[in-house]
Amino acid sequence: MQNADKGTAASPLDGKELRIGIVQARFNESITNALAAACRETLLDLGVQAEHITQVSVPGALEVPLALMALAERDEFDALIALGCIIRGETYHFELVANESGAGVSRVGLDYGIPIANAILTTENLDQAVARQTEKGRDAAYVAVEMANLLGGLAA
Repeated sequence: MQNADKGTAASPLDGKELRIGIVQARFNESITNALAAACRETLLDLGVQAEHITQVSVPGALEVPLALMALAERDEFDALIALGCIIRGETYHFELVANESGAGVSRVGLDYGIPIANAILTTENLDQAVARQTEKGRDAAYVAVEMANLLGGLAA
């Protein structure tokens, strides 16, 4: 992850002109609420105006790509962010949800030419999810702002 705080981004990240859409899965809601809080706080720290952040929620990770697509079709966002948490259980369902949600997020970004920061956590257990919830929420904000600026510069 590249960001201004770590001194590795090509230039300081500036989100003041950006419009960002966030889709948050409610499944494992305590984790996704923490992801969303860290993400929003970081977006604001990067200069994104609160009124330029649109957040919607969906039942789970499999529904995230469809909501991302609906936001992308509005053609008013510079970047989107996917937030969710999938914790391995005892069945194959974990792999299905992780693979399909990830593929769907990528497909929306490529089909609509919009950067999407994918912060759908895939962990072995709740402890791993809790350990990652804040950092990955912040990372998603950095990725969204950096990629929006990059693509905006390439289009100019």
